[in-house]
Formats: sequence, C-alpha cells, structure tokens
Amino acid sequence: MNKNLIESFYSWYRGALRHPKYRWLIILGTATYLLSPIDISPDFLPIIGWLDDGLLATLLVTELSSLAMGYLKKGQSDGIENEPVVTEEGTVIDVEAS
Repeated sequence: MNKNLIESFYSWYRGALRHPKYRWLIILGTATYLLSPIDISPDFLPIIGWLDDGLLATLLVTELSSLAMGYLKKGQSDGIENEPVVTEEGTVIDVEAS
C-alpha cells in the first residue's frame, strides 16, 4: 500500500512537471512548500521533519535536471544540418548522424 502511494505521487508529480501548462505551478508550489513552516511533518522533529523536505527537494532537482538535459540534447540535435559537405577536391561527403 505504502509503495503504491509513493509511486503514484511520483508519477503524478513527474507528469505534472513535464506538462508545460502546469510546470511553473508545480515548481512554485514545491518552493512554497519547502519554504513554508507548514509541513506534512513539522521541521522541529529532528529527522522526520527534514525527511519530507529533503525528498521533495531531491525530486524537484532530479526532474528539473532531467528536463534541462532533454532541452540541451534537443537543442544540439536541432543544430545539426543534413546538408552534404563539399571538400576542396570536389568530393561530396553526406553523413547522417543520429
């Protein structure tokens, strides 16, 4: 039961963060939760209080870095031109890289 709940939350969070319409809302909501004194488990409890904040911050950073890497890879692949290259000798080199 507990594992299903965690997996459900993770898949919802990841899907919402990857949806352009809700991305900034989820990021701002997560930042507000992390900075807010109101938590699921209060921060004055030594380990348990920091655990939910740490897990949520880790999840946010992981997903944002994954999105950033996707954008960087997409940007690099868009810059590749598929035009043939003519050398000084007049030979044509046509290589398609993926």
